[in-house]
Amino acid sequence: MTHPAHSPPGTGGRCPVATPLYGPQLDGDGLPALYEELRREHGPVAPVTIAPGIEAWLVLGHRELLRLTREEQDFSHDPRRWSLLREGRVPPDSPIMPMVGWRPALLFADGQQHRRMRAAVSDALARINGHELRRSVRATAERLIASFADRREADLVPHYARKLPMMVITGLLGLDDRTGQQLVQAIAGMVAANADSVNAGKRMGAILLALIEEKRRTPGNDVTSALLHHPAELTDEEVLHNLVVMFVAGNQTTVNWIATTLRILLCDPAFRSSLTGGHLSVDDALDVVLWRFPPTQNFPARYATRDLRFGGQDIRAGDMLLLGLAGANQDPEILPADGIPVIGNRSHLAFGAGPHTCPAQDPARLITRTAVDTIRHRLPDLELAVPESELAWIKSPWSKGLAALPVRFTDPQLPSVRTPASSSISQSGERS
Repeated sequence: MTHPAHSPPGTGGRCPVATPLYGPQLDGDGLPALYEELRREHGPVAPVTIAPGIEAWLVLGHRELLRLTREEQDFSHDPRRWSLLREGRVPPDSPIMPMVGWRPALLFADGQQHRRMRAAVSDALARINGHELRRSVRATAERLIASFADRREADLVPHYARKLPMMVITGLLGLDDRTGQQLVQAIAGMVAANADSVNAGKRMGAILLALIEEKRRTPGNDVTSALLHHPAELTDEEVLHNLVVMFVAGNQTTVNWIATTLRILLCDPAFRSSLTGGHLSVDDALDVVLWRFPPTQNFPARYATRDLRFGGQDIRAGDMLLLGLAGANQDPEILPADGIPVIGNRSHLAFGAGPHTCPAQDPARLITRTAVDTIRHRLPDLELAVPESELAWIKSPWSKGLAALPVRFTDPQLPSVRTPASSSISQSGERS
């Protein structure tokens, strides 16, 4: 993109100016406006930088993103095709490498290799007992609520939304709470795209390798054991890196989904009233979040397999293209005239599309729905403790999540605290 040959026709040989999609100036509140500015200036595919000197294309058009995710012959998942990497222009310690460096996992594979690994991951997830998972999430949620109920106030990001998915997902993987928390911290550091990202990635790998060695010796009723003993015969290295993909995709996105849904319920009286009155369901609220504030804003990456014209831009073989999930959901070509998604419409792209559509969206929805429903019933007079204008988003090019959600309440409706049910895998394959 830095060469005149990459310039779109009509620019007189000038390179399109790439917009930084990183750094302290990144503001979650301002991201929707940024996407629209990019759309106005460049159309459905816009030039951006994702780290110093690292350029890519951000795909903002709904139609273009569908093509990007479905046509593997033109857009590969394998970062070894990335021209900047092949040319040695990406420093090994670049903060972007933990996110886009090649791994033997379904996220970085095409064709048969992808289908083989996805079959193992999908089957492992399909064996999660939905009824058991719901009970586990509810019990865990009630324990967390009880831990701050006496204070009559809490910050629902660190005290609830951040803890609950971690406790549930690490249980599904077969980790204990302490090791699970270490894994969460390591992965959070890896995706933060900063100077410590590479070291955080190493810490994450060590934790998961120890887990795999344990489950090889002593299989359990968990996702890790299911992957290790699947007919696809994944190697230990493949299991490790597919666990990374599952955890990265499952944990922080669920944290964001829970917190942002609670924010809408706290800040939109009409929506809350419709929910309380039965005119809308919790699932409707969840879908509003997926349309307007998708937990994953942008997702890396695809790599052009050939030179082609795409979304009004001249794309070169080896160029990186980012999935602009949030921007594509805002595409005026697919929204009603008022720009508001229709309730019940699930054609959003929050889970991606095509062969790589997120395989964990059913358990993720179940966890989020149960987390939101439980706190609504246990803290019925929950209200925001600060003006909505003071709520801040985390600064990340990939993830859209609240930095804090301070609330207060007066009358918690708590049951006797129970030990949470084990998050196990049902041999019957039953799902909710």
